[in-house]
Amino acid sequence: MDTARPDANPLTQALAAVLDLSQRARSARSLAELGFLLVNDSLAIAPYRQSALWSASSGIECLSGLVKPEANAPYTQWLQRACSQLSTPNASAGEPTAWRWLTAADLPEALAAEWAEWWPAHALWIPMRDPQAGGEAGSKAGAEAPAAAWLLARDEPWSQAECALLAQWGQAWWHARTALTRSAQHRWRSPWRRDIAGALPARPFWRRPALWVAAAVLAAGAVPVPLSVLAPGELVPANPVVVRAPLEGVVDVFHVQPNQLVRKGDALFGFDEALIQSRLEVAQQALTTAGTEYRQTMQQALSDARVRPQLAALSGRIQEKRAEVTFLKEQLTRSRVLAPQDGVVLFDDPTEWIGKPVAVGERVLRIAAPNDVEVEVWLPMADAITLPDKAPVKLYLNATPATPLAARIRYLGHEAQARPDGSFAYRIRARLDEPTTQRVGLKGTAKLEGDTVPAAFWVMRRPLAWLRATLGL
Repeated sequence: MDTARPDANPLTQALAAVLDLSQRARSARSLAELGFLLVNDSLAIAPYRQSALWSASSGIECLSGLVKPEANAPYTQWLQRACSQLSTPNASAGEPTAWRWLTAADLPEALAAEWAEWWPAHALWIPMRDPQAGGEAGSKAGAEAPAAAWLLARDEPWSQAECALLAQWGQAWWHARTALTRSAQHRWRSPWRRDIAGALPARPFWRRPALWVAAAVLAAGAVPVPLSVLAPGELVPANPVVVRAPLEGVVDVFHVQPNQLVRKGDALFGFDEALIQSRLEVAQQALTTAGTEYRQTMQQALSDARVRPQLAALSGRIQEKRAEVTFLKEQLTRSRVLAPQDGVVLFDDPTEWIGKPVAVGERVLRIAAPNDVEVEVWLPMADAITLPDKAPVKLYLNATPATPLAARIRYLGHEAQARPDGSFAYRIRARLDEPTTQRVGLKGTAKLEGDTVPAAFWVMRRPLAWLRATLGL
């Protein structure tokens, strides 16, 4: 905004521009807005070709005509080295600290050689210092390095009036920036720190919110709560009947599907009977041959007494072959496995069993009563809290998380077992308080409750365990 009249002289217009820019600086809401205002809008005070803002902490912060300077650009790097050289305290210099004229001769030879490549002939250096750091406006330079500096460059020499107005505007801008920075820091300070710093008058301790909050936290930490942990859980059969392989052979056919309801005596699966049948036929033929040989020897014994001792051996052979035939017939009968009781068949995909050789006694499937279920929980070693006898357990099934199943522990494993995922956990079995219609195999999350502990211990149990395991505290 230009408040000067069209007939006002240039000095009056520049002074009005200083006042307008100072007002805009005080109204700025961010440091980026302030920096843009300094390096770009100061043209209303005096013309220039280039302008830059440098700070001792951040280097080149703003450049005229750019939204954000590129730190790796050659011009930015040369300007950074020049500002670092110019900011070095020099007690022998006689220029006032408010501003300083610059030419290529004021820089070292290595930097001066590149002056013509980046800058016009005349430059202006306006240092900015914190008010608490000392340095009156009119004292000689050399006391301390400035916290920041504003540089301007153009082809024409600078006049005294322009330098004075620009220096005045620079100090007003620096004051606005300092106030904005401190205001941002003050907003992040808590009330009790502002009391200590003297920003607010001291209050009695019973009227300080921080103390009441601390007391409330301590009181809440002392509230007794049951120590609880979460672990994966599943509905499993409580007393299943395990069906094992009755003989050694190859599974040939399955007559049931997983989770199928069967009755006692229903066919479950069968073995390959070809080998047993062939062995049975060979044994029967051997039995027939032994019987024929026995009868022939008996007829010979009627006329030849020397043959009679062979009858006992042939009779024993017949008994051996008869026993073998009986055994193979039983094997053939046992190759067709039947359900020992009513219930639900529990096993994996039947296609994985067909054609698979099994040993005698190998478990093939289980049969469980439909309502005979209980909860199985695998408690990780890190959550192995002390659980009393018949401790309560709640199972939140993934299918019905809003209706947990209540149970009580009946068995707790004393040794951790390896899990398929490579972890170790303790096996827990819990008996349901009430019958459920949920089927076997449903999984969820089990909540186990132990002894009563303070709420602070309940919150800090895992962090304390980690600190002890990591740092040995």
